[in-house]
Amino acid sequence: MPVSKVSSPQRSGLFRQYFQRGTPYFFLVPALLLMSLTVFWPAIQAFYLSFTRFEYDLTQAPEWVGLANFQQLAQDRVFWQTLGNSLVYLVGVVPILVFMPLVLAILVNQKLPGMHWFRTAYYTPVIISMVVAGIAWRWLYAQEGLFNQLLQELGWVQTAIPWLTSPQLALFSVMAVTIWKGLGYYMVIYLAGLQGISEDLYEAAALDGSDGWRKHWDITLPLMRPYLLLVGVISAISATKVFEEVYVMTQGGPLNSSKTIVYYLYEKAFMDLEVSYACTIGLVLFLVIFILSLINLKLSQGRALIS
Repeated sequence: MPVSKVSSPQRSGLFRQYFQRGTPYFFLVPALLLMSLTVFWPAIQAFYLSFTRFEYDLTQAPEWVGLANFQQLAQDRVFWQTLGNSLVYLVGVVPILVFMPLVLAILVNQKLPGMHWFRTAYYTPVIISMVVAGIAWRWLYAQEGLFNQLLQELGWVQTAIPWLTSPQLALFSVMAVTIWKGLGYYMVIYLAGLQGISEDLYEAAALDGSDGWRKHWDITLPLMRPYLLLVGVISAISATKVFEEVYVMTQGGPLNSSKTIVYYLYEKAFMDLEVSYACTIGLVLFLVIFILSLINLKLSQGRALIS
């Protein structure tokens, strides 16, 4: 049987076709190389170090210890306390950052004179550095700070409230700063979704008797569900990784009451030089964030099936 041969024009066409398919991947190569050096390789190294002992004398090679770090982690009282603080942070911050920015977005989405000034005011905290915001709020929370002076002038309290020095209040005081800083950011996300909803839907709902705030329950919330899920996951991951507020305002005190898992990781890695143990904590943090991402994926798939 004669052997089929590919003519020159056919070879040229095949080459052009493969080149067109591969062009997007050529553009991805520089980014993938950069991410490999700054993200993927350090992550693999951290995973390996979590099964070794690498501390104090960083000039020595890591010593393989297997699951010893995980056994130590399971018995570490401070780790479980910081993990509990992070969960409290998650439960306390995320619901507020999911629903309150939506209310603000609905308010500033009204076509009223000067409304753009309110949008700017709500978004201003987002562009302020967390370090600057933390220092400012630390002054507000001080014993002679504005909050205590105002409460005493109004006669609501007789003595200054120890906002950042009380084990019962420190974590919640830091959480308030996170909420204040994030409201404007998530409000803008919701604004993008609200402006994509047709006014005709609200007019049709008004004819059916759905007006005022009722129309937002019937129209806005169902159509904004993808944005609610997005904000929920982003805010949950951010709350799990909170660090700057704690570092600037309390440094984990008093009595570890405001210490989060990321701050504990930083403390072990850069203050105690227990690098391998810090990598073990980081691996647990990765698993927590991975689980949150899976939950988001399942919720998104469930919504797609319902739709």
